[in-house]
Amino acid sequence: MKRLFTIIFSLGLFCACGTTKDQQSKDQVSETKEEQSSATVKEGVIKENDPVQEEVEEIITRPNYNPSATIKTGLIHTKLEVSFDWDKSQLKGLATLTCSPHFYPTDSLILDAKAMEIKSVQLNGKKLQYKYNDAKFLRIKLDKKYTRDEEYTVVIDYIAKPEEKEIGGSSAISSDKGLYFINPKGENENQMPHIWTQGETEASSVWFPTIDRPNQKTTQEIYITVEDKYKTLSNGKFVSSTHNEDGTRTDYWKQELKHVPYLFMMAIGEFAVVKDTYTKPDGTVIPVHYYVEPEWEEHAQAIFGETPEMITFFSDLLGVDYKWDKYHQVVVREYVSGAMENTGAVVFGDFVYKTKRELIDADDHSIIAHELFHHWFGNLVTCESWANLPLNEAFANYSQYLWDEHYNGRDHADYVAEKEAEGYFQSSAQRGHHDMIWYDYDEKEDMFDAHSYNKGGRILHMLRYYLGDDAFYTGLRKYLNDNAYTAAEIHHLRLAFEEVSGEDLNWFFNQWFLSSRHPEIKISQTFENNEVTIRISQNQDLEKTPLYKLPLKIGVYSGGEKETYQVVVDKNINTFTFKYNGELENIVVDEDRTILGKFSHDKPREWYVHQYYNAPRYKDREQAIVYGSRLRTEAGRKMIVDALADDFWYIRKLAISKLDKLGSDQKQMVFDHLVNLAKTDANSKVRGAALSKLSKDYFKGEFEDKTRSTLLQTIEKDSSYFAIARGLNGLTKGKPSDINTALKLAKTLEKERSSALKGQIIGMYKNHGDATHLDFMANAILSGDISGYDAIGALLNFTAAVKQQDIKTQEGYFHVFNQLSQNGGAYIMAVLPMSVMNLKKGVDQTIVALTKESEQLEAEGKTAEATVIQGKINNAEAFSEKVNTLLKKIMN
Repeated sequence: MKRLFTIIFSLGLFCACGTTKDQQSKDQVSETKEEQSSATVKEGVIKENDPVQEEVEEIITRPNYNPSATIKTGLIHTKLEVSFDWDKSQLKGLATLTCSPHFYPTDSLILDAKAMEIKSVQLNGKKLQYKYNDAKFLRIKLDKKYTRDEEYTVVIDYIAKPEEKEIGGSSAISSDKGLYFINPKGENENQMPHIWTQGETEASSVWFPTIDRPNQKTTQEIYITVEDKYKTLSNGKFVSSTHNEDGTRTDYWKQELKHVPYLFMMAIGEFAVVKDTYTKPDGTVIPVHYYVEPEWEEHAQAIFGETPEMITFFSDLLGVDYKWDKYHQVVVREYVSGAMENTGAVVFGDFVYKTKRELIDADDHSIIAHELFHHWFGNLVTCESWANLPLNEAFANYSQYLWDEHYNGRDHADYVAEKEAEGYFQSSAQRGHHDMIWYDYDEKEDMFDAHSYNKGGRILHMLRYYLGDDAFYTGLRKYLNDNAYTAAEIHHLRLAFEEVSGEDLNWFFNQWFLSSRHPEIKISQTFENNEVTIRISQNQDLEKTPLYKLPLKIGVYSGGEKETYQVVVDKNINTFTFKYNGELENIVVDEDRTILGKFSHDKPREWYVHQYYNAPRYKDREQAIVYGSRLRTEAGRKMIVDALADDFWYIRKLAISKLDKLGSDQKQMVFDHLVNLAKTDANSKVRGAALSKLSKDYFKGEFEDKTRSTLLQTIEKDSSYFAIARGLNGLTKGKPSDINTALKLAKTLEKERSSALKGQIIGMYKNHGDATHLDFMANAILSGDISGYDAIGALLNFTAAVKQQDIKTQEGYFHVFNQLSQNGGAYIMAVLPMSVMNLKKGVDQTIVALTKESEQLEAEGKTAEATVIQGKINNAEAFSEKVNTLLKKIMN
């Protein structure tokens, strides 16, 4: 709003109330001519001999605005019949589209159809004229002019050629090719040949002609013809399977409830299918299946098994039943995003592949919940424009909090939520702030950022705590029921909450959804005569940021008791005075810990120690450990020790990092605590933190042997790969013999089925290994054994290790980078340009060093030696050119 206000204000200087645009322009020109009547202007060029030059009129344009797509034609039903040419990575399709003019009569139909060969377009068996000049839009001339009361059906025979599409993408969705053939010819023995689609934002129109906009909805049916060995997956019910005379099979899937084209999907491959179910309150059994590669079949239930409980939880919470025919989930390779909420058929990248043992350290409940919640927010009710994307993604983000709160408890939910907020703060600091409902974005993919996701989830959390759970969920229920199977904008959500609560909520939506940035709050207090005055200042830049209205609670602790006061912070400087009894012990502003903003509270460190024991939230205890640990008193030290037994794992882990503050005279006590935590703590991250602390501070002197024994015992016996990795890394902090032991033990663990562990081993080999370890590193990355975020670290470490080698060795492993450029997947592609750039930088540094050496030898008259060096320079230069060619290919 602030940015628009500046433009509107400047326009206002030229405007008078009640005048038209034409009149404004004429008045402005007239005034200019009166002031500069001697100027002569012809075709916008001022003559050199003019005694007075007239100012050229300023042309003012409206700011960029991305509206909802104008609906000229409405999709009613989409029928697809598809088969595949695996060798060419092409789809042969027949699309039957039933449409109707939205309001105005029309004799034409314009469809999105990208990178296709259109063979024919027919209506009622007769061929229609069409234009497809730009390979983006299919413009069809209908047989007559149709009104909004009439339907018509066109049949389009086409071939989808995704490899011929000019590729775009973003940081959130790295490619918009729409249709992906993975290892289609079976050339990569480490990958199962398979096909998958990715429609968001507007890439479904790469594999079938449609009106590819978020405010279109259509029912769907699809016939997929494949070799009999393949399983298929699409939206809706699985209706039938027909075996054909040529040995193929045609599967028929039917989606009877309308949804948006970007949610259409297919997956084809030799998947194993693990079957589960969800039973609705009325007794209807909904199939819930997990499609995975055969070698992951035994782990599928462990990965996805909480899905039926999630469906029950969200259905009950919202008071709106799960509406769709099924809920299947499929895992694919080389996926271009994290996951995608295609209706009833969710696609996940291979990062979710985790063995039962790996799941000890981390599960993917958050992202599973995220995609499921979209089936209410995004699939049932869809944002009508990409500018309104938070209506999809903010809710999906908040579902992660809701599930964490239900499944793991409030502390864990608040901890993850804080990380989400930090993600928003960091991202916006680097990439800039913008309104949540962002009509002036440059590219629609820009909407997929930490505003729509992270910030959006935090805003919903604030709204929930402001309204109360009953009103919040009743409002959501109304929003979903009123807008089911349609597209909505932010005002639909506001109006639903207003009708339920009876309150005008424009103030909340304006400052959080229709403005940018966040409050920056500074808090201080003065107290005397049993009265405390709390000063709360909003210090954000008010030229760019709203002056917020912030309803919040203040907890005042005194005399062993607490009083909670509800206040509204709505000025730049706010003061509140409260009485208290006895000693003032602490003040906690925003007691519920819900406000998204930067807070700074100047208060005594003793208060933070009190806060640890008396304030209930995770954030209270986290702040207490961070700030209260600076109190060098017995109370401060006792707090750190007590925090080692906190109920929440992260507080225990944080307390480990503060143990140095106990003093050198407490080394034995600290050591004993660390050994105990390393061996017995229930959480692997806490055990890992204890091991790291032991190896850093105690792997010497009187503690050396017991530390070594603890590390070795962890590597041998711990169930957690994370703890084992910390044990291995800990050994490298010891003597050379310990490093050798760590390398030998790592060798025995190379075949463990753990992406995280292999990633850690690669890091250790980079720091302590040699060229003999490069084969393992390369194979682990290329095989897909390392996935997700582990793949990012693994590639960066592998690149650093290769960079340390001579040019001949670097050339020997260059194929790894080449292969990854063709089938690396989203996580690899996020850092592959950086990796190849670093490799080239290393080669160029080698060339510079060799050149200096050659010149020195020439100067010393050692021609023969210089010639040898020159040969190495030639080889390095040739290799540098190869690396540069690959870099250009990746960047393009």
